[in-house]
Amino acid sequence: MLTTSSTPQAESLIRNTNARVTKTRVKVLDFLMAQSRSLTHHEIQQALSQDSDIDSVTLYRVLEWLTENELVHRIAGADQVWRFSAGAGHQAHEHAHFQCTKCANVTCFNEVKLPPPVLLPEGFSGGEVDYLIKGLCPRCK
Repeated sequence: MLTTSSTPQAESLIRNTNARVTKTRVKVLDFLMAQSRSLTHHEIQQALSQDSDIDSVTLYRVLEWLTENELVHRIAGADQVWRFSAGAGHQAHEHAHFQCTKCANVTCFNEVKLPPPVLLPEGFSGGEVDYLIKGLCPRCK
């Protein structure tokens, strides 16, 4: 079940970026902070459309802004669909993700130890590494 929150924490986090605090930014961040799993753009829009008129393009821009400002992180699933999860400081998101091959839910695994960094050949410079583990979640087993 998707839930919504009504805490001032989202507004405070946005204010701390020294950017303009908008109703839409607060609403999207507040909503994501209340979720227990990562959600797609479509899932977020569907949930917020029940009591808001946020259009698809505005939501896309807000999610991009929240990602750039490290208030949410963006996870690419095995299906190449972006999912968004609230969490300050997750821009590099140095943790593994698990995607259920049955229900497609993506979960962050902060406690899973990551392998050492890959040594690239001379002249190459790595930027971002994604760790995606695929399998069945406890609900789908």
